[in-house]
Amino acid sequence: MSKYIFISSPLEQFEIVTILPISIAGVNLSLINSSVFMILALFLSSFWLSLSFYKGNLIPTSWQLVKEYSYEITANMLQENLGAKGEFYFPFIFNLHLFLLFCNLIGMVPYSFTVTSHIIFTFSLALSIFIGVNIIGLQTHGIKFFSLFLPRGVPLIIVPLIITIELLSYTVKVFTLSIRLFANMTSGHTLLKIIAGFAWTMLSAGGLLAVFHLIPLGLLVALTGLELAISALQAYVFTLLTCIYLNDVLDLH
Repeated sequence: MSKYIFISSPLEQFEIVTILPISIAGVNLSLINSSVFMILALFLSSFWLSLSFYKGNLIPTSWQLVKEYSYEITANMLQENLGAKGEFYFPFIFNLHLFLLFCNLIGMVPYSFTVTSHIIFTFSLALSIFIGVNIIGLQTHGIKFFSLFLPRGVPLIIVPLIITIELLSYTVKVFTLSIRLFANMTSGHTLLKIIAGFAWTMLSAGGLLAVFHLIPLGLLVALTGLELAISALQAYVFTLLTCIYLNDVLDLH
């Protein structure tokens, strides 16, 4: 009798699932797994911060040290890219960094959901930041803000071409910011699922293959550690680029 082993698709982990169907006046307001894990990331990041402040000691506890280290990373990021004027934007940048970090790390838990693996989330977040950054630029510089698209000393004959190129390169930031995070998280999680499925198939086959399943299993453990590092790195990169884009509109680079 043939033995069949069914392995779910590596992309199944990214499927949007309705948890609580809600419809009001024909508008779909259902609670989905993506929303649940976004709320969970927000709750856990807030809870983690509250733990670091709970019974603060003169000699920092481990929670305080981790919190202070994350605080220092964000503060240094702002200082290096925005200087003294970056202090005003610290609350937003710090919370953005922490939220993305928890979204990525939660996605590493088996049978959870990676919010940042969906382009609609990363694009919406990047677009919101892009709009906010431009509003800040307009409030700071007024009409002078549009000089960002026309460098000084450009010959009049090529002004339309330069403006078009600068405008395209400026707006493409939304796509690069969102696609970078989405692509890294999706590809990494897909690879982990493929290798895990391969190891399980070898183990289920029995015999000599069951012994050799330790090879992909060891690779899976190593890649899991790498993916954890990438999760932290991508949260940092997204936040860093936000600081750079913010600096561009403040200094009109």
